[in-house]
Amino acid sequence: MPVSVVSPRGLTGVAAPLRATVLAALALEGRRAGEVAVVLADDAKLRELNRQWRDLDRTTDVLSFGYDEGGDDEVDGDIVVSLERVREQAKRFRVTPGRELARVVVHGALHLAGLDHQGSAERRRMRLREDRVLRAARETIAELDEALKPAQRAAQGR
Repeated sequence: MPVSVVSPRGLTGVAAPLRATVLAALALEGRRAGEVAVVLADDAKLRELNRQWRDLDRTTDVLSFGYDEGGDDEVDGDIVVSLERVREQAKRFRVTPGRELARVVVHGALHLAGLDHQGSAERRRMRLREDRVLRAARETIAELDEALKPAQRAAQGR
């Protein structure tokens, strides 16, 4: 399978919509998935990876690691997401957790496809691409929201 999803025990129903999200983001850039893994983790894991690979001792919402082993239009790599950041950012941005998860996964996939956001023009381009994928992903976002409900209730102690 070109896009695999690794999620915490008990979190089900996210694999298919996350695969679709990655494939849509890559297709927008004229790319396709070689071997791409989406790993759903916690803040501690993202902080550890950020420290190890970027010399930044802080957590982040998403990290992408490209492997450039595929063909010219093929993308290989990992997208690692902090579910804790996703939940907090969803509240801050007043969006659903499914939408925020989709956004950070799209962001990670666009990085794998070669986009960056160092300058203001690059940031605008990245945001436009994210928005374009998310507008077309209403059903996928609804599936993610449904899958995240049990985990969200558990995180709230209910």
